[in-house]
Amino acid sequence: MTPSPESLLAPLVAICLAMITRRVILSLAIGVATGAVLLRAGGLFATLKVLCYDLLWLNLIDTAHLQVFAFTALMGAMVAVMHASGGMQTIVLHMLRWAHNRRRGQLVAWLIGLLVFFDDYANTLLLGTTLRPLIDRLNISREKLAYIVDSTAAPVAGLAIVSTWVATEIQYIDEGLATAGAQTAGAGVQVFLATIPYRFYPLFALALVAIIGWSGRDFGPMLDAERDAQRRRPGQEKDDEVDASATEAPGPRSAAWLCAVLPIGVVVFGTIGMIASTGRTAMAGQGTFAEWITHGDSYIALVVSSLCGCLLAVLLAFALRAAGTRDILGALRGGVLQMAPALAILWLAWTMADLTSADRLGTGKYAAEALRGNVSLWLLPTLTFLTAAAVAFCTGTSWGTMAILTPMVVEVSWNMLAGAERASLEDPIFLGAIGSVLAGAIMGDHCSPLSDTTILSSRASGCNHMQHVWTQMPYAICVGVVSILCGTLPIGWGMSLGLLLPAGFLALVGIVYLCGRLPAA
Repeated sequence: MTPSPESLLAPLVAICLAMITRRVILSLAIGVATGAVLLRAGGLFATLKVLCYDLLWLNLIDTAHLQVFAFTALMGAMVAVMHASGGMQTIVLHMLRWAHNRRRGQLVAWLIGLLVFFDDYANTLLLGTTLRPLIDRLNISREKLAYIVDSTAAPVAGLAIVSTWVATEIQYIDEGLATAGAQTAGAGVQVFLATIPYRFYPLFALALVAIIGWSGRDFGPMLDAERDAQRRRPGQEKDDEVDASATEAPGPRSAAWLCAVLPIGVVVFGTIGMIASTGRTAMAGQGTFAEWITHGDSYIALVVSSLCGCLLAVLLAFALRAAGTRDILGALRGGVLQMAPALAILWLAWTMADLTSADRLGTGKYAAEALRGNVSLWLLPTLTFLTAAAVAFCTGTSWGTMAILTPMVVEVSWNMLAGAERASLEDPIFLGAIGSVLAGAIMGDHCSPLSDTTILSSRASGCNHMQHVWTQMPYAICVGVVSILCGTLPIGWGMSLGLLLPAGFLALVGIVYLCGRLPAA
């Protein structure tokens, strides 16, 4: 199909339906079907053949896609086994011994949130349920706990080099590079790693949690919630609907911490080692370690290391008698099933990326040509950030937002830069635009009352859901504004990251000390 305004219809249908129905899987499926019709295969049966075989089936059985499926499912299973064996709970309970006052309590919660980097759901559920007794004892509000939990879960999982997000992000980037004709060996991993410093919102969101905890200051509705918590007696519940038994932290189990530390270590170091090993083989033993990482097979490394980590988690749970056979089998099954919606979104997102490629609808090429004369390159990271935030706010999912936007943003950015004769995988505007998809998706997710992680955060923390949304939103908006003023806009102007990241941090410190107040004792 020759690129034309019709080329935009399939992804626009998916985006608009996702905003209206808030059902990302259904919206993506209808968008893919719309694109198949636009290809005008020749008739009903020919269109069904293109839809079911050429698009859905071939994208399902693609080797790289199956590897991502395997890694995502294995990580979900490993996290569930670690939770069932009490490994992370034991580590958390040991760390809580250091929290003797409100400042330390908030900083410990933040630090634990950084350590549980491998999955946002695991982070949310573990921190919320485990830390409730502590924050009640220290008269910290449940709203503050929900904020800490929510504002560390997705940001740290989105920034970590090993998590349930990483293979998905790399695959989306690969899809976009492939449709733009810029795919080379290891390019997805290279771009993924290079975009981490450009993800201003998650970086600044994590920083703000630490600043709030260290200073003891709050502003907006959160200040009222903290003052209310200070007036309550230690341990007194504010929400009568919360089950008191749910606030009791599990007791520590001897050596159970090994069930978490060792599997995570195997995944992290095993992935790095295998990527380097495959890269070294690909380069016939030549080059440096950094070059081996760039040229290594990241998908094979992720699958093998996650399999080893999952098996080790199971073996340790058995060996240390940290969980019974039924509990472990149930955890394995539940962990995989928990990732099923994410896998369905992945599949349809890959199909949409294939559909909008230059060989089919040519969406990215047409969009780049349309934007080239109307949108300045320096605005691209900021527009991407705002668009991703809007889509995530309306849909309630950062995963779905990344699935819809990442491949298209990669292709559009590359084509616009190519038109300006500056296309490069290291171009700050290119990296800033890609990083802004994830950053904006997380911001919209934090502000949306429909977000799954926002709902889980409020429930796990024993906090009224809308009260959590209302108290967190000013902080999320504050970080979003700083991310634009000290991030996406200056990147477009050519300013250095080495100046912008410290400037953003200092801006947040200034806002907290100028606008924040200490809750009355």
